[in-house]
Amino acid sequence: MLPEETRTPTPSPPMHRSTGSTAPDTPSARAWATRLVVVGVVLAALNLRPAITSLGALLEEVRDGLGMSGGLAGLLTSVPPLCFAVFGVTAPRLARRFGPAAVVCAGMAAIATGLAVRPYAGGTAGFLAASALALMGIAVSNVLMPVIVKRWFPDKVGSMTGLYSMALALGTSAAAAATVPMTDALGDDWHSGLAVWAGLAAAAVLPWILLVRAKGTEPGTGDREPAAPGTAPADDRAPSTTAPTGTPAPAAAAVTPHGPADDGLRITRSRTAWALAVFFGLQATAAYITMGWMAQIFRDAGVAAGTAGLLLAVTMVMGVPLAFVIPRLATRLPRQGPIVVVLGLSGLAGYAGLYLAPAAGAWAWALLLGISNCAFPLALTMVGMRARTGPGVAKLSAFAQSAGYLISIPGPLLVGVLYQHSGGWGLPLAMMAGLMLPQIGVGILAGRDRTVEDEAAG
Repeated sequence: MLPEETRTPTPSPPMHRSTGSTAPDTPSARAWATRLVVVGVVLAALNLRPAITSLGALLEEVRDGLGMSGGLAGLLTSVPPLCFAVFGVTAPRLARRFGPAAVVCAGMAAIATGLAVRPYAGGTAGFLAASALALMGIAVSNVLMPVIVKRWFPDKVGSMTGLYSMALALGTSAAAAATVPMTDALGDDWHSGLAVWAGLAAAAVLPWILLVRAKGTEPGTGDREPAAPGTAPADDRAPSTTAPTGTPAPAAAAVTPHGPADDGLRITRSRTAWALAVFFGLQATAAYITMGWMAQIFRDAGVAAGTAGLLLAVTMVMGVPLAFVIPRLATRLPRQGPIVVVLGLSGLAGYAGLYLAPAAGAWAWALLLGISNCAFPLALTMVGMRARTGPGVAKLSAFAQSAGYLISIPGPLLVGVLYQHSGGWGLPLAMMAGLMLPQIGVGILAGRDRTVEDEAAG
Protein backbone atom coordinates (compact mmCIF):
# COMPACT_ATOMS: atom_id res chain seq x y z
CA MET A 1 0.00 0.00 0.00
CA LEU A 2 1.22 3.45 -0.71
CA PRO A 3 1.83 5.71 2.27
CA GLU A 4 -0.89 8.24 2.91
CA GLU A 5 1.22 11.22 1.94
CA THR A 6 1.85 9.87 -1.58
CA ARG A 7 -1.81 9.50 -2.57
CA THR A 8 -3.55 12.00 -4.76
CA PRO A 9 -7.35 12.38 -4.89
CA THR A 10 -8.91 11.41 -8.19
CA PRO A 11 -9.55 14.65 -10.12
CA SER A 12 -13.06 15.31 -11.30
CA PRO A 13 -13.42 16.12 -14.09
CA PRO A 14 -10.05 14.74 -15.36
CA MET A 15 -7.51 17.53 -15.53
CA HIS A 16 -4.21 17.52 -17.36
CA ARG A 17 -1.46 18.16 -14.83
CA SER A 18 0.61 20.66 -16.77
CA THR A 19 -2.08 22.75 -18.42
CA GLY A 20 -5.12 22.45 -16.21
CA SER A 21 -7.32 21.76 -19.23
CA THR A 22 -10.06 19.16 -19.15
CA ALA A 23 -11.14 16.66 -21.72
CA PRO A 24 -13.73 13.90 -21.97
CA ASP A 25 -12.56 10.62 -20.48
CA THR A 26 -14.82 8.01 -22.05
CA PRO A 27 -14.11 4.27 -21.68
CA SER A 28 -13.29 4.02 -25.40
CA ALA A 29 -10.85 6.93 -25.18
CA ARG A 30 -9.18 5.44 -22.12
CA ALA A 31 -8.90 2.00 -23.81
CA TRP A 32 -7.36 3.59 -26.91
CA ALA A 33 -4.89 5.53 -24.77
CA THR A 34 -3.98 2.41 -22.77
CA ARG A 35 -3.10 0.51 -25.93
CA LEU A 36 -1.05 3.49 -27.06
CA VAL A 37 0.83 3.51 -23.75
CA VAL A 38 1.76 -0.16 -24.22
CA VAL A 39 3.20 0.64 -27.65
CA GLY A 40 4.96 3.72 -26.29
CA VAL A 41 6.50 1.87 -23.35
CA VAL A 42 7.84 -0.92 -25.57
CA LEU A 43 9.28 1.48 -28.14
CA ALA A 44 10.81 3.66 -25.44
CA ALA A 45 12.42 0.66 -23.73
CA LEU A 46 13.90 -0.49 -27.03
CA ASN A 47 15.73 2.85 -27.25
CA LEU A 48 17.26 3.01 -23.76
CA ARG A 49 20.54 1.24 -24.60
CA PRO A 50 21.33 1.22 -28.38
CA ALA A 51 23.16 4.54 -28.06
CA ILE A 52 25.66 2.75 -25.81
CA THR A 53 25.97 -0.76 -27.25
CA SER A 54 26.01 0.35 -30.90
CA LEU A 55 29.03 2.50 -30.07
CA GLY A 56 30.73 -0.39 -28.29
CA ALA A 57 30.42 -2.52 -31.42
CA LEU A 58 32.11 0.16 -33.58
CA LEU A 59 34.44 1.69 -31.01
CA GLU A 60 37.58 0.86 -33.01
CA GLU A 61 36.21 2.53 -36.17
CA VAL A 62 35.06 5.58 -34.21
CA ARG A 63 38.45 5.91 -32.51
CA ASP A 64 40.27 5.74 -35.83
CA GLY A 65 37.83 8.06 -37.58
CA LEU A 66 37.97 10.75 -34.91
CA GLY A 67 41.64 10.25 -34.01
CA MET A 68 40.87 9.38 -30.40
CA SER A 69 43.46 8.16 -27.94
CA GLY A 70 42.69 5.30 -25.59
CA GLY A 71 42.12 7.80 -22.80
CA LEU A 72 39.59 9.77 -24.83
CA ALA A 73 37.82 6.56 -25.80
CA GLY A 74 37.66 5.71 -22.11
CA LEU A 75 36.15 9.13 -21.45
CA LEU A 76 33.55 8.40 -24.11
CA THR A 77 32.56 5.15 -22.39
CA SER A 78 32.31 7.03 -19.06
CA VAL A 79 29.77 9.51 -20.43
CA PRO A 80 26.67 7.27 -19.93
CA PRO A 81 26.87 6.93 -16.13
CA LEU A 82 27.83 10.61 -15.83
CA CYS A 83 24.73 11.65 -17.78
CA PHE A 84 22.53 9.24 -15.84
CA ALA A 85 23.77 10.71 -12.55
CA VAL A 86 23.43 14.33 -13.66
CA PHE A 87 20.24 14.30 -15.74
CA GLY A 88 18.31 11.47 -14.08
CA VAL A 89 17.74 13.49 -10.93
CA THR A 90 15.93 16.18 -12.95
CA ALA A 91 13.25 13.77 -14.19
CA PRO A 92 10.89 13.99 -11.17
CA ARG A 93 10.86 17.79 -11.24
CA LEU A 94 10.28 17.87 -15.01
CA ALA A 95 7.49 15.31 -14.66
CA ARG A 96 5.72 17.40 -12.03
CA ARG A 97 5.98 20.46 -14.27
CA PHE A 98 5.07 19.02 -17.67
CA GLY A 99 3.72 15.52 -17.01
CA PRO A 100 5.60 12.21 -17.40
CA ALA A 101 4.35 11.54 -20.96
CA ALA A 102 5.58 14.93 -22.20
CA VAL A 103 9.01 14.41 -20.62
CA VAL A 104 9.36 10.93 -22.13
CA CYS A 105 8.30 12.33 -25.50
CA ALA A 106 11.01 14.98 -25.23
CA GLY A 107 13.46 12.29 -24.12
CA MET A 108 12.78 10.17 -27.20
CA ALA A 109 13.20 13.25 -29.40
CA ALA A 110 16.53 14.00 -27.69
CA ILE A 111 17.71 10.42 -28.31
CA ALA A 112 16.73 10.60 -32.00
CA THR A 113 18.43 13.97 -32.46
CA GLY A 114 21.60 12.99 -30.63
CA LEU A 115 22.00 9.71 -32.50
CA ALA A 116 21.38 11.36 -35.87
CA VAL A 117 23.83 14.19 -35.23
CA ARG A 118 26.75 12.58 -33.41
CA PRO A 119 28.34 10.64 -36.30
CA TYR A 120 28.44 13.82 -38.39
CA ALA A 121 29.16 16.37 -35.63
CA GLY A 122 32.78 16.72 -36.73
CA GLY A 123 35.46 16.01 -34.17
CA THR A 124 35.55 14.44 -30.74
CA ALA A 125 33.94 17.40 -28.94
CA GLY A 126 30.89 17.37 -31.20
CA PHE A 127 30.61 13.59 -30.93
CA LEU A 128 30.67 13.82 -27.13
CA ALA A 129 28.11 16.64 -27.05
CA ALA A 130 25.66 14.81 -29.32
CA SER A 131 26.15 11.63 -27.31
CA ALA A 132 25.36 13.57 -24.13
CA LEU A 133 22.13 14.84 -25.70
CA ALA A 134 21.01 11.29 -26.50
CA LEU A 135 22.03 10.08 -23.05
CA MET A 136 20.12 12.93 -21.43
CA GLY A 137 16.98 11.65 -23.13
CA ILE A 138 17.77 8.13 -21.98
CA ALA A 139 18.35 9.29 -18.39
CA VAL A 140 15.00 11.02 -17.91
CA SER A 141 13.08 8.29 -19.76
CA ASN A 142 14.80 5.59 -17.73
CA VAL A 143 13.60 7.17 -14.49
CA LEU A 144 10.03 7.80 -15.66
CA MET A 145 9.24 4.51 -17.38
CA PRO A 146 8.42 2.69 -14.11
CA VAL A 147 6.34 5.67 -13.00
CA ILE A 148 4.24 5.50 -16.17
CA VAL A 149 3.81 1.75 -15.79
CA LYS A 150 2.63 2.20 -12.21
CA ARG A 151 0.21 4.99 -13.17
CA TRP A 152 -1.42 3.30 -16.16
CA PHE A 153 -1.27 -0.35 -15.06
CA PRO A 154 -1.57 -0.43 -11.25
CA ASP A 155 -3.00 -3.98 -11.31
CA LYS A 156 -0.52 -5.33 -13.88
CA VAL A 157 2.73 -3.83 -12.70
CA GLY A 158 4.57 -7.15 -12.84
CA SER A 159 3.47 -8.02 -16.38
CA MET A 160 4.18 -4.57 -17.74
CA THR A 161 7.52 -4.35 -15.97
CA GLY A 162 8.42 -7.71 -17.47
CA LEU A 163 7.43 -6.50 -20.93
CA TYR A 164 9.42 -3.31 -20.41
CA SER A 165 12.48 -5.24 -19.16
CA MET A 166 12.37 -7.64 -22.10
CA ALA A 167 12.14 -4.77 -24.60
CA LEU A 168 15.07 -3.01 -22.92
CA ALA A 169 17.23 -6.15 -23.08
CA LEU A 170 16.15 -6.76 -26.67
CA GLY A 171 17.13 -3.25 -27.73
CA THR A 172 20.46 -3.59 -25.93
CA SER A 173 21.38 -6.90 -27.54
CA ALA A 174 19.97 -6.02 -30.98
CA ALA A 175 22.16 -2.92 -31.22
CA ALA A 176 25.22 -4.94 -30.20
CA ALA A 177 24.51 -7.71 -32.70
CA ALA A 178 23.16 -5.76 -35.69
CA THR A 179 25.30 -2.61 -35.79
CA VAL A 180 28.30 -4.17 -37.56
CA PRO A 181 26.24 -6.04 -40.21
CA MET A 182 24.20 -2.90 -40.90
CA THR A 183 27.40 -0.88 -41.19
CA ASP A 184 28.71 -3.36 -43.76
CA ALA A 185 25.43 -3.20 -45.68
CA LEU A 186 25.57 0.61 -45.69
CA GLY A 187 28.91 0.74 -47.49
CA ASP A 188 31.17 -0.04 -44.54
CA ASP A 189 30.59 3.48 -43.20
CA TRP A 190 30.56 3.71 -39.40
CA HIS A 191 28.77 7.07 -39.58
CA SER A 192 25.72 5.44 -41.17
CA GLY A 193 26.00 2.40 -38.91
CA LEU A 194 25.59 4.59 -35.83
CA ALA A 195 23.07 7.04 -37.29
CA VAL A 196 20.62 4.32 -38.36
CA TRP A 197 19.51 3.85 -34.73
CA ALA A 198 18.08 7.36 -34.76
CA GLY A 199 15.23 5.97 -36.87
CA LEU A 200 14.11 3.65 -34.06
CA ALA A 201 14.11 6.57 -31.60
CA ALA A 202 12.15 8.74 -34.03
CA ALA A 203 9.50 6.01 -34.27
CA ALA A 204 9.24 6.04 -30.47
CA VAL A 205 8.37 9.75 -30.47
CA LEU A 206 5.07 9.21 -32.30
CA PRO A 207 2.98 7.40 -29.66
CA TRP A 208 4.12 9.82 -26.98
CA ILE A 209 3.10 12.81 -29.08
CA LEU A 210 -0.37 11.30 -29.40
CA LEU A 211 -0.53 10.65 -25.66
CA VAL A 212 0.47 14.22 -24.83
CA ARG A 213 -2.27 15.48 -27.14
CA ALA A 214 -4.86 13.09 -25.64
CA LYS A 215 -5.46 15.24 -22.58
CA GLY A 216 -7.85 13.87 -19.99
CA THR A 217 -7.26 10.19 -20.69
CA GLU A 218 -4.28 9.84 -18.35
CA PRO A 219 -5.14 8.37 -14.94
CA GLY A 220 -4.13 10.47 -11.97
CA THR A 221 -1.19 9.28 -9.96
CA GLY A 222 -2.46 7.45 -6.96
CA ASP A 223 -5.97 7.03 -8.34
CA ARG A 224 -5.63 3.33 -7.83
CA GLU A 225 -3.22 1.54 -5.62
CA PRO A 226 -1.18 -1.33 -6.93
CA ALA A 227 -2.42 -4.73 -5.86
CA ALA A 228 -1.02 -5.81 -2.54
CA PRO A 229 1.01 -8.97 -2.41
CA GLY A 230 -1.22 -12.01 -2.45
CA THR A 231 -4.07 -10.32 -4.37
CA ALA A 232 -2.74 -10.76 -7.90
CA PRO A 233 -1.37 -13.72 -9.84
CA ALA A 234 2.26 -14.47 -9.14
CA ASP A 235 3.34 -13.51 -12.64
CA ASP A 236 1.87 -10.07 -12.13
CA ARG A 237 3.93 -9.28 -9.09
CA ALA A 238 7.53 -8.73 -10.09
CA PRO A 239 9.65 -8.59 -6.93
CA SER A 240 11.69 -5.79 -8.47
CA THR A 241 8.52 -3.71 -8.42
CA THR A 242 6.99 -4.67 -5.10
CA ALA A 243 8.83 -5.76 -2.00
CA PRO A 244 7.44 -8.58 0.13
CA THR A 245 5.99 -6.12 2.62
CA GLY A 246 4.07 -4.24 -0.07
CA THR A 247 6.56 -1.39 -0.15
CA PRO A 248 6.69 0.33 -3.55
CA ALA A 249 9.76 -0.45 -5.60
CA PRO A 250 12.61 2.05 -5.77
CA ALA A 251 11.87 3.38 -9.24
CA ALA A 252 8.15 3.63 -8.63
CA ALA A 253 8.34 5.10 -5.17
CA ALA A 254 10.96 7.66 -5.96
CA VAL A 255 8.60 9.84 -7.97
CA THR A 256 5.27 10.91 -6.55
CA PRO A 257 3.03 13.85 -7.45
CA HIS A 258 4.66 15.86 -4.70
CA GLY A 259 8.11 14.32 -4.82
CA PRO A 260 9.53 11.91 -2.29
CA ALA A 261 8.00 12.28 1.13
CA ASP A 262 10.39 13.56 3.77
CA ASP A 263 10.03 11.78 7.11
CA GLY A 264 13.28 13.07 8.58
CA LEU A 265 15.20 9.89 7.74
CA ARG A 266 18.94 10.63 7.67
CA ILE A 267 19.91 8.05 5.08
CA THR A 268 23.64 8.75 5.30
CA ARG A 269 23.69 7.42 8.87
CA SER A 270 22.89 3.93 7.61
CA ARG A 271 25.77 1.54 6.88
CA THR A 272 23.44 -0.54 4.72
CA ALA A 273 22.64 2.53 2.58
CA TRP A 274 26.34 3.14 1.99
CA ALA A 275 26.93 -0.53 1.22
CA LEU A 276 24.09 -0.49 -1.31
CA ALA A 277 25.42 2.69 -2.92
CA VAL A 278 28.90 1.19 -3.35
CA PHE A 279 27.45 -2.11 -4.59
CA PHE A 280 25.30 -0.27 -7.12
CA GLY A 281 28.29 1.77 -8.26
CA LEU A 282 30.60 -1.21 -8.68
CA GLN A 283 28.05 -3.27 -10.62
CA ALA A 284 27.38 -0.23 -12.84
CA THR A 285 31.13 0.11 -13.38
CA ALA A 286 31.32 -3.49 -14.59
CA ALA A 287 28.25 -3.06 -16.79
CA TYR A 288 29.52 0.05 -18.59
CA ILE A 289 33.00 -1.38 -19.01
CA THR A 290 31.39 -4.44 -20.58
CA MET A 291 29.14 -2.43 -22.91
CA GLY A 292 31.94 -0.08 -23.92
CA TRP A 293 34.95 -2.39 -24.17
CA MET A 294 34.06 -6.08 -24.36
CA ALA A 295 33.59 -6.16 -28.13
CA GLN A 296 36.98 -4.47 -28.53
CA ILE A 297 38.64 -7.04 -26.27
CA PHE A 298 37.34 -9.85 -28.48
CA ARG A 299 38.35 -8.03 -31.67
CA ASP A 300 41.89 -7.50 -30.39
CA ALA A 301 42.02 -11.25 -29.71
CA GLY A 302 41.32 -11.96 -33.37
CA VAL A 303 37.54 -12.39 -33.25
CA ALA A 304 35.74 -10.95 -36.28
CA ALA A 305 33.91 -7.66 -35.72
CA GLY A 306 30.49 -9.16 -36.43
CA THR A 307 31.11 -12.07 -34.07
CA ALA A 308 32.36 -9.70 -31.37
CA GLY A 309 29.09 -7.80 -31.64
CA LEU A 310 27.14 -11.06 -31.29
CA LEU A 311 29.15 -11.96 -28.19
CA LEU A 312 28.28 -8.61 -26.64
CA ALA A 313 24.64 -9.23 -27.56
CA VAL A 314 24.74 -12.61 -25.79
CA THR A 315 26.04 -10.91 -22.65
CA MET A 316 23.30 -8.32 -22.76
CA VAL A 317 20.44 -10.71 -23.57
CA MET A 318 21.18 -12.77 -20.46
CA GLY A 319 19.36 -10.01 -18.61
CA VAL A 320 16.00 -11.10 -20.09
CA PRO A 321 15.48 -14.36 -18.17
CA LEU A 322 17.64 -13.57 -15.16
CA ALA A 323 15.93 -10.23 -14.50
CA PHE A 324 12.85 -12.29 -13.60
CA VAL A 325 14.57 -15.15 -11.76
CA ILE A 326 17.02 -13.26 -9.55
CA PRO A 327 14.60 -10.78 -7.91
CA ARG A 328 12.09 -13.56 -7.18
CA LEU A 329 14.80 -15.67 -5.57
CA ALA A 330 16.18 -12.69 -3.63
CA THR A 331 12.83 -11.89 -2.02
CA ARG A 332 12.57 -15.46 -0.73
CA LEU A 333 15.88 -15.25 1.13
CA PRO A 334 16.44 -13.29 4.37
CA ARG A 335 19.99 -12.51 3.20
CA GLN A 336 21.01 -11.95 -0.41
CA GLY A 337 24.73 -12.55 0.16
CA PRO A 338 24.75 -15.99 -1.52
CA ILE A 339 23.37 -14.51 -4.76
CA VAL A 340 25.97 -11.73 -4.60
CA VAL A 341 28.73 -14.33 -4.29
CA VAL A 342 27.47 -16.42 -7.24
CA LEU A 343 27.25 -13.36 -9.49
CA GLY A 344 30.68 -12.14 -8.39
CA LEU A 345 32.34 -15.51 -8.98
CA SER A 346 30.79 -15.61 -12.45
CA GLY A 347 32.38 -12.25 -13.19
CA LEU A 348 35.78 -13.37 -11.89
CA ALA A 349 35.63 -16.51 -14.04
CA GLY A 350 34.65 -14.45 -17.09
CA TYR A 351 37.53 -12.00 -16.64
CA ALA A 352 40.00 -14.83 -16.07
CA GLY A 353 38.80 -16.48 -19.27
CA LEU A 354 39.18 -13.25 -21.23
CA TYR A 355 42.78 -13.05 -20.04
CA LEU A 356 43.76 -16.70 -20.57
CA ALA A 357 41.85 -17.66 -23.73
CA PRO A 358 39.75 -14.73 -25.05
CA ALA A 359 39.05 -16.24 -28.47
CA ALA A 360 38.97 -19.96 -27.69
CA GLY A 361 36.33 -19.68 -24.96
CA ALA A 362 34.65 -16.49 -26.14
CA TRP A 363 31.06 -17.75 -25.89
CA ALA A 364 31.57 -19.11 -22.37
CA TRP A 365 33.10 -15.83 -21.17
CA ALA A 366 30.22 -13.87 -22.72
CA LEU A 367 27.69 -16.04 -20.84
CA LEU A 368 29.55 -15.74 -17.54
CA LEU A 369 29.79 -11.94 -17.81
CA GLY A 370 26.11 -11.81 -18.74
CA ILE A 371 25.29 -13.62 -15.50
CA SER A 372 27.56 -11.30 -13.53
CA ASN A 373 25.95 -8.20 -15.02
CA CYS A 374 22.60 -9.26 -13.54
CA ALA A 375 23.71 -7.68 -10.29
CA PHE A 376 21.64 -4.68 -11.46
CA PRO A 377 18.17 -6.20 -10.83
CA LEU A 378 19.51 -7.65 -7.58
CA ALA A 379 20.61 -4.17 -6.47
CA LEU A 380 17.16 -2.72 -7.19
CA THR A 381 15.48 -5.59 -5.34
CA MET A 382 17.67 -5.07 -2.28
CA VAL A 383 16.80 -1.37 -2.27
CA GLY A 384 13.14 -2.32 -1.92
CA MET A 385 13.90 -4.83 0.84
CA ARG A 386 16.25 -2.74 2.95
CA ALA A 387 13.70 0.01 3.72
CA ARG A 388 10.50 -0.50 5.70
CA THR A 389 8.48 2.52 4.55
CA GLY A 390 7.62 4.17 1.25
CA PRO A 391 9.59 7.34 2.04
CA GLY A 392 12.49 5.16 3.15
CA VAL A 393 12.51 3.30 -0.17
CA ALA A 394 12.41 6.59 -2.07
CA LYS A 395 15.32 8.05 -0.13
CA LEU A 396 17.37 4.87 -0.28
CA SER A 397 16.78 4.52 -4.02
CA ALA A 398 17.75 8.12 -4.75
CA PHE A 399 20.87 7.90 -2.57
CA ALA A 400 22.07 4.50 -3.81
CA GLN A 401 21.55 5.26 -7.49
CA SER A 402 22.87 8.82 -7.57
CA ALA A 403 25.95 7.95 -5.49
CA GLY A 404 26.38 4.69 -7.39
CA TYR A 405 26.42 6.27 -10.83
CA LEU A 406 28.97 8.81 -9.61
CA ILE A 407 31.16 5.97 -8.33
CA SER A 408 30.94 4.21 -11.70
CA ILE A 409 32.20 7.13 -13.81
CA PRO A 410 35.99 6.57 -13.51
CA GLY A 411 35.93 2.85 -14.33
CA PRO A 412 35.55 2.90 -18.14
CA LEU A 413 37.96 5.83 -18.34
CA LEU A 414 40.63 3.94 -16.36
CA VAL A 415 40.24 0.94 -18.63
CA GLY A 416 41.02 3.14 -21.63
CA VAL A 417 44.04 4.71 -19.95
CA LEU A 418 45.45 1.35 -18.83
CA TYR A 419 44.89 -0.14 -22.28
CA GLN A 420 46.68 2.76 -23.97
CA HIS A 421 49.70 2.77 -21.65
CA SER A 422 50.14 -1.00 -21.35
CA GLY A 423 49.39 -1.84 -24.98
CA GLY A 424 47.23 -4.82 -24.03
CA TRP A 425 44.32 -6.04 -21.94
CA GLY A 426 46.21 -7.65 -19.06
CA LEU A 427 46.12 -4.65 -16.71
CA PRO A 428 42.53 -3.58 -17.58
CA LEU A 429 41.26 -7.13 -16.98
CA ALA A 430 43.17 -7.28 -13.69
CA MET A 431 41.47 -4.05 -12.64
CA MET A 432 38.03 -5.40 -13.59
CA ALA A 433 38.65 -8.61 -11.64
CA GLY A 434 40.01 -6.62 -8.71
CA LEU A 435 36.86 -4.49 -8.53
CA MET A 436 34.74 -7.63 -8.37
CA LEU A 437 36.17 -8.47 -4.93
CA PRO A 438 34.91 -5.34 -3.13
CA GLN A 439 31.63 -5.70 -5.06
CA ILE A 440 31.16 -9.10 -3.43
CA GLY A 441 32.11 -7.71 -0.01
CA VAL A 442 29.77 -4.72 0.01
CA GLY A 443 27.03 -6.81 -1.61
CA ILE A 444 27.14 -9.22 1.31
CA LEU A 445 26.87 -6.27 3.72
CA ALA A 446 24.00 -4.76 1.74
CA GLY A 447 22.19 -8.10 1.69
CA ARG A 448 21.93 -8.45 5.46
CA ASP A 449 18.42 -8.63 6.92
CA ARG A 450 18.00 -5.11 8.32
CA THR A 451 16.43 -1.76 7.41
CA VAL A 452 17.91 1.68 6.94
CA GLU A 453 15.25 3.20 9.21
CA ASP A 454 16.48 1.14 12.18
CA GLU A 455 20.13 1.90 11.45
CA ALA A 456 19.53 5.64 11.03
CA ALA A 457 17.53 5.77 14.24
CA GLY A 458 20.27 3.90 16.11
